[in-house]
Amino acid sequence: MSDPASPTHARGLALTAFGGMVLTVDIPLIRLADGDPWPILLMRSGMTLLVTLSVWFIWRSLSRKVPPLIPGRTGLAVALLYALSALCFITAVYNTATADLVFILAFNSMFAALLSWIFLKERPRPATLIAMAVMLIGVLIIVGGGIGAGNLFGNMMALASAFVLASAITITRGSGRDMGFAALVAVALPCLVAAVMTARTGFRIEAPWWIVLNGAVVIPIAFFCLANGPKYISGPEVAMFYLLETVLAPIWVWMIFSEVPSRATLIGGTVLILTLVAHSLWQLRAGRRRRQAHGAIRHPV
Repeated sequence: MSDPASPTHARGLALTAFGGMVLTVDIPLIRLADGDPWPILLMRSGMTLLVTLSVWFIWRSLSRKVPPLIPGRTGLAVALLYALSALCFITAVYNTATADLVFILAFNSMFAALLSWIFLKERPRPATLIAMAVMLIGVLIIVGGGIGAGNLFGNMMALASAFVLASAITITRGSGRDMGFAALVAVALPCLVAAVMTARTGFRIEAPWWIVLNGAVVIPIAFFCLANGPKYISGPEVAMFYLLETVLAPIWVWMIFSEVPSRATLIGGTVLILTLVAHSLWQLRAGRRRRQAHGAIRHPV
């Protein structure tokens, strides 16, 4: 487990924080494009793939130290998980409210903690286990509210996206490999699926420039930073930065589209956010105590 006081840990925190912040505009840009799901996914993933391959080939022409696109079988597994997560995510965007989606995606951090505990033996502390239980209650409130509103399918897709994404983070953490490009090349599968479906349903995007911005700039930057985070910090810590989207995306959507969250969403989301804030403050305090205890040790001279 990484040392919270190390420069490497600080670098990982900065990298994932930046990626998480950039990711907060993903859903608003999708909504601004005003198009059908499959054409949106086709253009979004196609632009991301084009930019990724272009950057990789340019980087390779300038330096031989460029990370591999897909580092072995582990990289292939991670890429497949990111691809499945993307398919679940875009399906959820069009089948549930934005606030429901991002609040359920917040459970990503708890999935990551649980998977890291089981497979990487990074056992969560009791406070983390308590936070996981409380967050589960918050997610159940949101999902339960979606049953009456007809959003159950979209909520289930959001939950699936969170679990698959947490699995990708855990495998990356366990391998210690650079998966920044693997996470981006993964869009090839959603792009292929979207191309087949778009050929059947037709192409309709009223404002495609928003998707160009999203696929060519936002997604490459966000996922390259977030996918490299597990090299430096733990899986649950990386997953926590996806929660910036939980807090900010509904605000952007409310400001742009005047989409007011449901009562169940507000209650469940409040439970999630308060739990995460309390848990994060506890982590900071515990880390400060460990550093103070370490600094109090004096070696004989």
